Amino acid sequence: MSSTTAKSPDASRRSERSRKAILQASMELVGEVGYPKLTIEAIAARAGVGKQTIYRWWSSKAAVLLDAFTEVVHDENAEGSAGGLPDTGDIEADLKYVLRATADEFSDASFEAPYRALAVAAAADPELADQFVSRLREPGVRVYTERLRAGQEAGQIDPDLDLDLAVELLLGPFQQRWLNRTGPLTHEFTDGLVELAMRALAPRGAPR
Repeated sequence: MSSTTAKSPDASRRSERSRKAILQASMELVGEVGYPKLTIEAIAARAGVGKQTIYRWWSSKAAVLLDAFTEVVHDENAEGSAGGLPDTGDIEADLKYVLRATADEFSDASFEAPYRALAVAAAADPELADQFVSRLREPGVRVYTERLRAGQEAGQIDPDLDLDLAVELLLGPFQQRWLNRTGPLTHEFTDGLVELAMRALAPRGAPR
């Protein structure tokens, strides 16, 4: 009995080390070879595990990558970026600050490669799309909705607006430019996008 008790923590630690190695390998490889050339075999080789170990926990390379990317985002949030958008009282300045930071993040290859791979894969896989939306997109969109709601309460945003639609108005052009590569995600672009959105979202009768 004591022998079994002693072995269990070791097995648990080995499993956790393997899991982390697999997630890290998937993130590294998608940046190096791209999603189409990413394979379970390559992930297993990089992680130093057998591919059967991967299939025991995940059904596909997309599932591995989704878990890996979700964990990275969660870890970044845990380091201090969670908790919503800044609220200085100037909603336009706050939105510009965050959208500039988002443009920088989406232009970073270490973030861009796995996120783009997941976005493209999700377009062809309804089950993955549901996971992608619920685990990655919705939490990000929610903080914008909450900030706009605070703007409504402060009289800076039209009180009758559908906030979900308002967020789509703000983020939709950003996402389209990034996904379709129709132009660079510059700070000039994001500032202009915020300014245009604020004119549309301002209370009726306010200067536009």
